[in-house]
Amino acid sequence: MRALVFTKYGTPEVLQLKEIAKPTPKESEVLVKIHATAVNDYDWSLIRGKPYLYRLLFGILKPKHQIPGMELAGTIEALGTNAKSFKVGDAVYGDISAYGFGSFAEYVCINEKALALKPDTMSFEEAASIPHAAMLAVQGLIDIGQLQKRQKILINGAGGGMGTFALQIAKLYDAEVTGVDTGDKLKMMKELGFDYIIDYKKEDFTKNKQTYDLILDAKTTRSTFRYLRALKPGGKYVTVGGYLNRLIPILVLKPWISVFSNKRIHLVALKPNKDLEYINEIFATGKIKAVIDGPYELSALPGLIQYFGEGKHSGKVVIKLI
Repeated sequence: MRALVFTKYGTPEVLQLKEIAKPTPKESEVLVKIHATAVNDYDWSLIRGKPYLYRLLFGILKPKHQIPGMELAGTIEALGTNAKSFKVGDAVYGDISAYGFGSFAEYVCINEKALALKPDTMSFEEAASIPHAAMLAVQGLIDIGQLQKRQKILINGAGGGMGTFALQIAKLYDAEVTGVDTGDKLKMMKELGFDYIIDYKKEDFTKNKQTYDLILDAKTTRSTFRYLRALKPGGKYVTVGGYLNRLIPILVLKPWISVFSNKRIHLVALKPNKDLEYINEIFATGKIKAVIDGPYELSALPGLIQYFGEGKHSGKVVIKLI
């Protein structure tokens, strides 16, 4: 099978397209023939080995997982001896990161618990774009943010996968939504339905004196106190990722802020695939759609990961294998 393999950390050029042996599923695993996959922040960090703290998870000197990729949509080709959830031929999808990586390949063996049945209403490309980004949006807005009807919210990093799903979910609550991003994404964001759009290269939303009931942040580039300034009394700031030097203070300051302020700050600890059933339901009724950048070929992935890391993509960067 073909796979993108890397044996040392570095720029995305360390990835090499190779022919390797097709894996065999272990007891609780299934062999998935991958139809589509997508690029995520984890891939950008895993390949570079940065931030360096991540190497405690990825491997200190060299990567433990030599094939990146954490989202997939495909079909079951073989079952491990104890795998009971699916049958051969089932169309499946999911965020596999809780059990490993390896979706930048034609096949992967993964624990059956990492997958769910793909609805017939979704194409494989749409399904590959959903598990990680949509779960961040649902858990950030609803589970943690406790989004209410007609709230005023802001999404930072709004032109990527999480942001585009978050807008559509927020609109189900009749929210007024401001999106923050830059470049070519701004036109797409306007067409998708953001009420207001801020180009962060021209305006700092923490300094323009606008305040929000809820801020959902994919970037976390500013200090915690600057985000608090952009919240209404009783407002919530929820981050789903970003720079470690900004995320760590959020964890440290969270209990103290709850003592001295009625504003709240939260960091989403993602539960992979937890809310797929909810997404399936609203997708089937046409209430949300996947915003796809692509699909591209597997061989284009090294360049696409650099493209993703530079923030030039709109929505989810999707790779089609079949």
